[in-house]
Amino acid sequence: MPVFRLPEELIFPSPELADEDGLLAVGGDLSEERLLLAYSMGIFPWYSDGSPILWWSPDPRLVLIPGDLKVSRSLRQVLKKGIFTVTMNTAFEEVIRNCAEISREGQQGTWITGEMIDAYIRLHRAGYAHSVESWQNGELAGGLYGIALGKAFFGESMFAKKSNASKAAFVTLVENLHTLHYHFIDCQVATAHLRSLGAKEITRKKFLQMLKKALQ
Repeated sequence: MPVFRLPEELIFPSPELADEDGLLAVGGDLSEERLLLAYSMGIFPWYSDGSPILWWSPDPRLVLIPGDLKVSRSLRQVLKKGIFTVTMNTAFEEVIRNCAEISREGQQGTWITGEMIDAYIRLHRAGYAHSVESWQNGELAGGLYGIALGKAFFGESMFAKKSNASKAAFVTLVENLHTLHYHFIDCQVATAHLRSLGAKEITRKKFLQMLKKALQ
C-alpha cells in the first residue's frame, strides 16, 4: 500500500489503506481539529524528532474492554493499602513531560516530541485529553494520559518512578471508565504489560466497528 501525503485540507485516507506495519499517511499538522478527526477514524500520530508527522492505524489493534480488567492479587493489595493516592486531571503537563522523559528499555529517545506535548496540552485545555496521577508522599510517582471521545478512551503513554505507580493509575482509570460505561480503551499496539491486565488484540476492521458504536 502507498503511504499518503496529507494535503492542507482536513482529511485522512481510509485507515484500511494503511501498509502492513500500520503506517497510513505523512505530513499535516497537530491542530486540535486534525487530531480529533484522526482519533475518530482510528488513526493516531507517532513519530520522532527530525521526522515528519507520521499517522498510523495498526492491524491488529490492542484494546481493553473495561469489564475484562485483570488485577493481580499483589496489585490489589497495593491499591487496598493506599500506597498511592490517585487523582485525575490535576497534573496533566507534569504527566506528559514525565512520559516523554522516562527511559524505556530498547528505545532511544522519545516519540513524545515538544510539538506533541504542546498539542496534547491544548487538547487537555479543550477537555479532550486527560491524565491520571499516582502520588506518594506528595510527589508524583507515576501516571498516564490519553484522549476521551464519546465512549472510547485512547491511551497514549504512561510512566512510573515507583514500582506499581503506573499500574495503580491505569487500574483506577479502567474502573472509572467501567462505571461510566465506556466501551473500550485503545491500547494501540501489544505489550506484555497491557496483556497481563486483560488487553486483547482484535482486527482493525473489528476495532473500527467498535469505534463507530462508541462515538454514536
